[in-house]
Amino acid sequence: MKRHLNTLYVLTQGAYVAKENDTLVVKVDDEIRIRLPVLTLQGLVCFGQVSVSPWAMAFCSERGVGVTFLSENGRFLARVVGPTTGNVLLRREQYRRADESEATMTVARPIVVAKIANARSVLQRAARDHPDGDGGASFGVAIDRLGVHLRDAERTADLDPLRGIEGMAARTYFDVFDHLILQQKDGFRFMERSRRPPLDRVNSLLSFVYTLLVHDVRGALESVGLDPAVGFLHRDRPGRPSLALDLMEELRPWFADRLVLSLINLRQLSPEHFQETESGAVLLSEDGRKTVLTSYQKRKQEELVHPFLEERTTIGLLPHLQGLLLARYLRGDLDGYPPFVWK
Repeated sequence: MKRHLNTLYVLTQGAYVAKENDTLVVKVDDEIRIRLPVLTLQGLVCFGQVSVSPWAMAFCSERGVGVTFLSENGRFLARVVGPTTGNVLLRREQYRRADESEATMTVARPIVVAKIANARSVLQRAARDHPDGDGGASFGVAIDRLGVHLRDAERTADLDPLRGIEGMAARTYFDVFDHLILQQKDGFRFMERSRRPPLDRVNSLLSFVYTLLVHDVRGALESVGLDPAVGFLHRDRPGRPSLALDLMEELRPWFADRLVLSLINLRQLSPEHFQETESGAVLLSEDGRKTVLTSYQKRKQEELVHPFLEERTTIGLLPHLQGLLLARYLRGDLDGYPPFVWK
C-alpha cells in the first residue's frame, strides 16, 4: 500500500520555493517560512506569484512529486512532472479502449452510475438527518428522479445518451442543493451551477474544491501509469485531464460537495472570506483559501472502509486506489471497473 502523502500548497504571493539538501524550503523576503523533506510530499501546488527554482523542480520530478501552477484564484496554468512511469502496454490498452465505443462504455457507465448513486445518497442522508427541514418534499422528489436516472444509466448502451442522463441527474441534484445549506442562508444562496466564472459564493467554493480534487486525481493516475489526458466519459481536448475528470465524478458529491457544505454549515467560512471582481466573478480571499485548504487536507486524513477492497484506508488515498483498480481492469485482472460507491 502506498503511503498517505500530503500536498504542500503555497499561497503567499512573492514566495520562493528552493531545494536545500533533501528538503524543500519556502522563503518569503529571504526568510524561511517552512522546511519539508520531499519524502513527505505527494505534490506541490503554487498559487499566483510563487516562484520555484529549476533545481527544486528537477528535484521534485526525480522524486515523483508533481509541481502544479495555478492562478491566485485557482485556475489551472501548468504542471511539471518527471518521466512517464508505468507499463507502456497499460497505456496502449487505455488508448485502444478509449477509441472503441463498446469498450469505452465499460468504464464510463460505472462512473456515471456511481456519481448518481453517491449524489442520491447525499440527499437521502440529508432527508433522514433533517426530516423537518425546508427541503423535505423537494428531497423526496429529487431522490426518486435520481433513482430513475440511475436505472437509465445502468441500461443505456451508448455514450451520448449516457452523457445526457448524467447531465439530467446533475440538474436534478443541484436543483435541491440550496436546501442542503442549513446555516448562513443570507450569505450563501445557491441558484444554479456557474463555473467560468463562479457567480456566487457557493459556486466559488465548489469550483475551488473541484480544482484541488482534480489535481489529486491527476497525480494518482500518473503514479499508477495511466495517462490522465485520455478519458472515457470526458473526451479528448488539448490541455484537459479527461481521465482525471472521469474518476473525479465518483468523488464529487460524497467528498467535494459535502466538504463545501460542512465549511458553510459549521461556519468555518463566512461571506467576508469572498470578494467580487469587476467582471462579476466571486472568488475566495487568501484567508478563505487557507481555511479551505486546511479543511481539505484534514478531511483527506479521515479513514473509511473501501467498499470494494473491504480494507481501511484514508480518504486521501481513494484517487490512488481507484486508479489502481482501473489499471487492473484494463490489464484484464478484473472483470469490470469497480467505481467508488458510498455506502
